[in-house]
Amino acid sequence: MLCGAQATHVNILTLFGKIALETPQMSNSQKTSIGMIGIGLMGHGIARNLRQHGYPLTVLEHAGNQPLDELLAAGVRTHTSMAQLAQSCQVLILCVTGSPQVEAVLLSEGGALQSIAPGTMIVDCSTAIPASTERVAQAVKAAGGRFVDAAMTRTAKEAHEGRLNLLVGADAQDLDEIMPILSCFAENITHCGSVGAGHRMKLLHNSVSLGFIALLAEVAACAKRLELDPQVFVEVLAKGGGASAALDRLKPFILNGDSSGLRFAMGNAQKDLGYYNEMAADAAAAAAISLAVLGTYAQAASDAGAETGVPELVDLLGKR
Repeated sequence: MLCGAQATHVNILTLFGKIALETPQMSNSQKTSIGMIGIGLMGHGIARNLRQHGYPLTVLEHAGNQPLDELLAAGVRTHTSMAQLAQSCQVLILCVTGSPQVEAVLLSEGGALQSIAPGTMIVDCSTAIPASTERVAQAVKAAGGRFVDAAMTRTAKEAHEGRLNLLVGADAQDLDEIMPILSCFAENITHCGSVGAGHRMKLLHNSVSLGFIALLAEVAACAKRLELDPQVFVEVLAKGGGASAALDRLKPFILNGDSSGLRFAMGNAQKDLGYYNEMAADAAAAAAISLAVLGTYAQAASDAGAETGVPELVDLLGKR
């Protein structure tokens, strides 16, 4: 599946409320044509914001997509053929699970690179292994295209609202050219360096973020076993050194068993941390803590299933 854990069908309108796409103010002929592969929880939000800003958008029909009804009603077109999709666009955005999916989309027999026009910009919003990213970028260049890695942080909620953070690895001129498109769905765009730097920074970010969450989940499980009041536990952390995005996202689960504050699967956490540790090993960097965090998520995914939400880690650790 192109979208991995993101492919789980969740009603976007239920998650974020029914917000009709406004009729674009600029005609399609005045805008860059965009193709997109990977309309999962994150990709759906990106697509709706691109269309809301008037860009002509074509997406690949795939079983892993979220329901397309809202997008189709707004004028988004679809293709069943990856080759036809690649031929139809000036910019191709990928929002798939990871490096194997990116390589399959671009490099496989019948993949997009066999059909792109010269100068096509490939924008990879996936989380990927940087060494793979650099190989893919070279293949894109050899095929006459250009490559930008634009890894995402924040959640599906911010994707829906057009407020993602993007960590970009790109030639400065390519970034300047693509910036109007990225700005349609991102609030903060950071140029991290040349191609591959965005994916490297994303893995650094996710290792820290998931590490914070794992530590908080473990401590929350301990607090529950000690029969401490969860409300007091959360308040103490929030007023001190525990204040963090991790606490904000896990707080609903700690207090009420509500996992909606963090819609991210154990399998994706395991994948991202595996990528990070591969990158750290390539750099001969210290990784003892990140390896332990990886082990925590790997065990949780094994115990409860890869699709289980990360907030459930609190209860899973409490049972050990």
